[in-house]
Amino acid sequence: MRRVKIITDSCSDLYPALIEKYDIDYAKMSTVHDGTQHPALLEWSEDDVHRFYNIMRNGGRITTAQVSVEEFRRIFKKYLDAGYDIIYIGCSLKQSGSVNTASVVADKMMREYPEAKIFCIDSQNASIGEGMLAIEAAKMAKEAISSVDIANRIVQMRKNVNQFATVHSLDSLKKAGRVTASSAFFGNLMGVKPILISDAEGAQAAIKKIKGRDASLREIVFMLKAAIKDEKDTSVYIAHADCALDEVQKVVDFVKAEIKCADICVGYIGPIIGASVGPDAIGVWAFGEKVTFCASK
Repeated sequence: MRRVKIITDSCSDLYPALIEKYDIDYAKMSTVHDGTQHPALLEWSEDDVHRFYNIMRNGGRITTAQVSVEEFRRIFKKYLDAGYDIIYIGCSLKQSGSVNTASVVADKMMREYPEAKIFCIDSQNASIGEGMLAIEAAKMAKEAISSVDIANRIVQMRKNVNQFATVHSLDSLKKAGRVTASSAFFGNLMGVKPILISDAEGAQAAIKKIKGRDASLREIVFMLKAAIKDEKDTSVYIAHADCALDEVQKVVDFVKAEIKCADICVGYIGPIIGASVGPDAIGVWAFGEKVTFCASK
């Protein structure tokens, strides 16, 4: 049976330690600032993170570009030449067109490598929610499960990714066209903070408003706890857009107090998702109940 390589993209927000631990590769998207394009790398330093988010804090605009045909061809060829089947788990099609681009490239390359299989999966998630699915796929690949079976299992699991995040405002998401919400959610209304989920269709949806930053940090943890089925076997992931260290620690402490989980992983929201959510966003993720809320219905 052929070996299986798991590939994701810059939207997955996998921390470097996780990329290394699970032997995952990713296709690079790009950011654009002042007319200069940069690869959206997940292996960035604290200084890189501060510099990136300070551009936005100071009123700068950072835009993004999805994975190019050339990048998909490069990364697929690398592993096809090494004898792998490939599973690419990409950002939700509600937020990026990269899965469609990958599918077109994959169809052409499977004609060049007729013995190989390439599966391009819409994660129906973004940020570490997408990354969590890549981690689960990588675990299966290490157990020598076939690419067909891994792809089928990931499709079945993707609606069990639960995300609860909060931002100071929806301004950045609104500018990027990345959020579904009624007009009542937009703007900064006397310290009211929106709570965001990745809905059943993979869209970022504002579903609740909480008064005050600390209360919103507690609320995302409470909502995650309610969604988790089996705490002791669950990993909780925390990702943030250059939040103050004391705020990140508050969320870690809330998780430790409320959820008796197997472990807690903490890292940064990467440059692609960060360009959409803006600085100081923070979220928590875990596998749990099936997500059924759909903002479009």
